[in-house]
Amino acid sequence: MNGHIVFLNGASSSGKVSIARELLDTLPTPYFSFARDAVNSMRSRTRTAELPESEFPAVLDRTVRGYHRMLAGLAAAGNDVIADHVLRPQWLLDCLAVLRPYEVTFVGVRCPLPELRRREERRGDRDPGLAERQFPVVDQHGDYDFECDTSERTPRECAEAITAFVSTSDRSGAFARLRG
Repeated sequence: MNGHIVFLNGASSSGKVSIARELLDTLPTPYFSFARDAVNSMRSRTRTAELPESEFPAVLDRTVRGYHRMLAGLAAAGNDVIADHVLRPQWLLDCLAVLRPYEVTFVGVRCPLPELRRREERRGDRDPGLAERQFPVVDQHGDYDFECDTSERTPRECAEAITAFVSTSDRSGAFARLRG
């Protein structure tokens, strides 16, 4: 039996990691929390830094596509997974193909741009302007199963709302609609 994937998508600093952490406590069955950033951190920093700047986009693309296949592998083994991602249109298309056999609840993690800027500055561990560059791209597809605004709810409140939604019979469908 395949696992279920709760797929959190939103711009950097929108609150995905904080929600995923809370979901581990609120979801009724054991889930793995597996963020795309975790896969990025597995890559050699030294060798990546030595690459010509023109080669990095291809390395990032391979990393992200590998992440999608890791999610599929966990789900194929029967594991429930919380994915944390910042989707570009080409990566969404890859997810729609790779994750076709699995039930995916697609969750939009939203936050207004001024708040993203404030959070990014406060964090200090992101390239300045990263969230702003991602903001117009991350939701281009326009369809989610569920959405939460982290400027209006705490991570715990978002996790509780997602958990309640995941317990419904119509918890998934956005990926099928986006494929269609």
